[in-house]
Amino acid sequence: MTELPKTFDPGAIEARWYPYWEENGLFRPERPDAEPWTIVNPPPNVTGSLHIGHALDNTLQDILTRHARLQGKDALWVVGTDHAGIATQMVVERQLEAEGKSRADMSREEFVARVWEWKDESGGQITRQLRRLGCSMDWANERFTMDEGFSRAVLKVFVDLYRDGLLYRDKRLVNWDPKFGTAISDLEVETREMQGKFWHLKYPLEDGSGFIHVATTRPETMLADMAVAVHPEDARYTALVGKKLKHPITGRLIPIVADEHADPELGSGVVKITPGHDFNDFEVGKRAGFKPVDMLNMFDAQARVVQTADGLIPQELLGLDRFEARDKVVARLEAEGFLENVEDRVVQTPFGDRSGAVIEPWLTDQWYVDAATLAKPAIAAVRDGDIGVVPESWKKTWFNWLENIQPWCVSRQLWWGHQIPAWYDDEGNVFVAETEEEARRETGDRPLRRDPDVLDTWFSSALWPFATLGWPDETELLKRHYPNDVLISGFDIIFFWDARMAMQGFQFMKEKPWNTLYLHGLVRDAKGQKMSKSKGNTVDPLGLVDRYGADALRFTLAAMESQGRDIKLDEKRVEGYRNFATKLWNAARFCQSNGIGASRTLEPPEATLPVNRWIVGETVKTVQALDLAMAELRFDESANTIYHFTWATFCDWYLELIKPVLSPLPQVGGAGGGPVDDSQQPDSPSPDPSRKREGSEAAETREVAAWVLDQILVMLHPFMPFITEELWHAMGERSYPIILAKWPMPDARALDPEASAEIEWLIETVQTLRSQRIETNIPPSAVLPTALLVSSDEELRRINRHQTILNRLARLRPAQIVRQDHGEFVFRADTVADEYGMADQVDRTSFTALQFPAGANTFISSVEGFVDLNAERIRLTKALEAAEKERDSLAGRLNNPSFVERAKPEAVEKARADHAEKASDAERYAAALARLG
Repeated sequence: MTELPKTFDPGAIEARWYPYWEENGLFRPERPDAEPWTIVNPPPNVTGSLHIGHALDNTLQDILTRHARLQGKDALWVVGTDHAGIATQMVVERQLEAEGKSRADMSREEFVARVWEWKDESGGQITRQLRRLGCSMDWANERFTMDEGFSRAVLKVFVDLYRDGLLYRDKRLVNWDPKFGTAISDLEVETREMQGKFWHLKYPLEDGSGFIHVATTRPETMLADMAVAVHPEDARYTALVGKKLKHPITGRLIPIVADEHADPELGSGVVKITPGHDFNDFEVGKRAGFKPVDMLNMFDAQARVVQTADGLIPQELLGLDRFEARDKVVARLEAEGFLENVEDRVVQTPFGDRSGAVIEPWLTDQWYVDAATLAKPAIAAVRDGDIGVVPESWKKTWFNWLENIQPWCVSRQLWWGHQIPAWYDDEGNVFVAETEEEARRETGDRPLRRDPDVLDTWFSSALWPFATLGWPDETELLKRHYPNDVLISGFDIIFFWDARMAMQGFQFMKEKPWNTLYLHGLVRDAKGQKMSKSKGNTVDPLGLVDRYGADALRFTLAAMESQGRDIKLDEKRVEGYRNFATKLWNAARFCQSNGIGASRTLEPPEATLPVNRWIVGETVKTVQALDLAMAELRFDESANTIYHFTWATFCDWYLELIKPVLSPLPQVGGAGGGPVDDSQQPDSPSPDPSRKREGSEAAETREVAAWVLDQILVMLHPFMPFITEELWHAMGERSYPIILAKWPMPDARALDPEASAEIEWLIETVQTLRSQRIETNIPPSAVLPTALLVSSDEELRRINRHQTILNRLARLRPAQIVRQDHGEFVFRADTVADEYGMADQVDRTSFTALQFPAGANTFISSVEGFVDLNAERIRLTKALEAAEKERDSLAGRLNNPSFVERAKPEAVEKARADHAEKASDAERYAAALARLG
């Protein structure tokens, strides 16, 4: 046994144990014959640093991984990082800019080499931060989405999809970032509310008979208008459908088409259709018969005005930035009488989340995956239950998106990333192959030019569940660990990553990627607001680790992770769970000081005392409840189960109840003072039951307390790995670390209803007396002379069995009642005076007394000198009136349908909680008044 210091220092413990685990290969012990268990981490960007969302996601994964490892499984937590094409390229370009250089000054090869150099020097920040959180990942086999093996898998997938007709080149609209000069995914688009305008325009009919009125938030794009649309059932325009308008600036003749996209209730009911620069208009244009190749494009890659294919844009507008062009177009419309009026309006505007530039829907040639075909088995797997989704409410979102999925644009105009394996000859013919040599074999000696684009990072990360295991090679790792057991993911990437993994998994492995998809919510601030740098409410998880320790942060996130809900993170909760760790630390110190060390056995020790039989049964119940909660992925319930058992059952009650039994032992070692033998190893048999045991109650209690503490440490280890490893070793000599311990096996035979009933009666009695003392304002230090009215002989025997501990915990002193005069109890004077050392001054036998009902019994305590009954009646009456007033006011609000239906859900929920609290307060105050008479 190693004596624990008085102060719990999480920083020192974390610095000691993580290197020990990693250097000794304990995150992936050799277990070739064990049941495989697998999870993969969502690969963070190599440029990233740990934010609170990462902390939640990885904490949940580590809890499951450590739990599986303790169950004896071959637990593999695949770890790696994503090359993060646009983010990484941006970091290096900024570096070059600081040096007075530019990517344009370098060849592609030189720039890519520079990025690799940056990655090797600076790309490991987030992996170091994950270690600080305690993540037990398989670092020895860390992957990177651009390492050699993974890159080979990416190229093969591209080529195979192309050859299967599931990947093709097409002209479609994309989210174009004009600052970075590349298409970006929807996830990289940030929509902001901006103050803008609504311009109301007039388009003349071709025959000059009148005008059609149109409103737009982007008047500059009218230069590429190809139609206007009206609703097919809008009677105002039925006669005009099929006629043409003369464009106010270009003179282009454009048709009036009927399409349900037009809303008769919005403005004039007419919308201009610019298929080359609006996603909705693109679809309307296709329905109207325009082919993408014929759709007009009026911008270049920098969002400057270029001539359309029909050559009708006025010369003075060419070359202008889109926003300069807007001003010129509006001025011209106004000058020529085509601008009716302008109104201010808040406009939803898309921005690149990294560039900060306004995103432009742009018609361009890109590579696309036939996502609709790939989605079919992913839809069926969830519908048939082959893939479980937790919470199940997300199934609707899964189906809705996949059943309406659009072609997936997978090409990006960058230099950093997997360059697309496609080559073109001088005639524009494309040849797709994994290598240039293969492509040349198809073309002969014709010169080839490789496609300069790279693949979307989501394309490569979609292969994560199987490419990290060695695919396309048939490795043993792949055979054992695919499909994975569970995926932990934020709901915000269900489309971008989760669904695409399912699609690629079924396509290339012919099987689901994981058995269960668990989707967690967002981590918000304490008020429920979404965290953002602009609001100044972001939380640095490493700052919380520095202040409270990794274990406290981990436990907070687990305890607050409720299925289907976001987390409202309050730093006070983290502080509270740091106090929980300190409570456990002090409990271990108490055990050490009383000769309780490491347990000798995995099985519950034999016990005769009711308190020991009770705690063994409570431990078994806790294991059972924890197993059920973990199986259902209820992290909050799991954390709260072990929390309440540790804090309340073990620390607050069991250790208090056994104090009279224990006698201090000076020796250091196991529970009975001796060394711990090898029978504690998970794979070793239980100790010989015939082994001679110490016969004393104290020895039995030390054995039981040691065993229970060991079970607590093992159950708590997935949530709080650092403190549990520290205490595991400090309690005595061990032949293995707790990270490789054996998960407790609940044995219902250890449940003892008789002992449970006995000790629960004792606890309930003490709790009742304590709460009634508090409500009556009796000082906590007061030891009250108390007589007892019992309901039966059995109750009397119970009280006699537990008299010592009952008197100590409830702060009572036995006293005798002589008689009762006019409602006032008369005690024997000596029993009262002796208690307070006032024998010489006390010359009367009548004292103020209160009755405290507890279960079937009533405790009658002298409160003379401790409570002014009249003052207490006044205090309680005021408190009762205030509680009833607030209770009734809240009830009125909750009975008002207008409040319940219109208020924010969180406001209604708070009102209900406040009402329940005030109702409970009123009941307590009323009961306390009744006791005073």
